[in-house]
Amino acid sequence: MRAILDIVLIILDLYIWLLIAAAILSWLIAFNVVNTRNQFVSAVSEFLYRITEPLLAPIRNMLPSLGGLDISPIILILLIMFIQRVITYYIYPAVF
Repeated sequence: MRAILDIVLIILDLYIWLLIAAAILSWLIAFNVVNTRNQFVSAVSEFLYRITEPLLAPIRNMLPSLGGLDISPIILILLIMFIQRVITYYIYPAVF
């Protein structure tokens, strides 16, 4: 059972890194640092969008409009960190 919890923790860590990569890529696209007509950039952008958007969209719907500022990745990262702490401190020690 601990191995499964370890895998869940690793997946949550990986998802945090994917959220950070998606945020940085969106900034690079917004400031025209990278060109979305490049096939590789387009593929990476599409992958990150498809991976992160299902969890970010409900958070964006609940948040009030803050203009051009999107804090939904920060909120999702904090929620994931909270889940990791619950697993580490409460669930992991209870498993034999």
